[in-house]
Amino acid sequence: MRLMTGPSPSGELALRVVALERDTNAEGDIYAGWLVSQMDLAAATMAGRIAKGRTATVCIEKMEFISPVRVGAEVSCYTRLTDIGRSSIRIQVEVWTKDPYQSQERKVTEALFVFVAIDEDGRIRAVPDR
Repeated sequence: MRLMTGPSPSGELALRVVALERDTNAEGDIYAGWLVSQMDLAAATMAGRIAKGRTATVCIEKMEFISPVRVGAEVSCYTRLTDIGRSSIRIQVEVWTKDPYQSQERKVTEALFVFVAIDEDGRIRAVPDR
């Protein structure tokens, strides 16, 4: 059982990974691009399940970085479906981290990812009924 005293993640845990030294900038913080790629991977997994096939990232909306990620931090991406259109899928992704040797998680960023379902030729297709 996990007891939270403050804010907590919204959505389902889709990806958990440890931030490594190779993923840092010259200042020793994790690259924003690395973090975005982890978020895209987490969201794409959910989008693929919903679309029952291939999807492509169309855009990322409302990205905001709240605090840096440290080397060795456990990075957890939580996904939440916000909308399904005829061919599009909108997924909110929150990233929470837990630094080594600490038990308190903290939110570091969030963004809205938009995907479209695509066919085998890369053309937009309808999302199947759920």
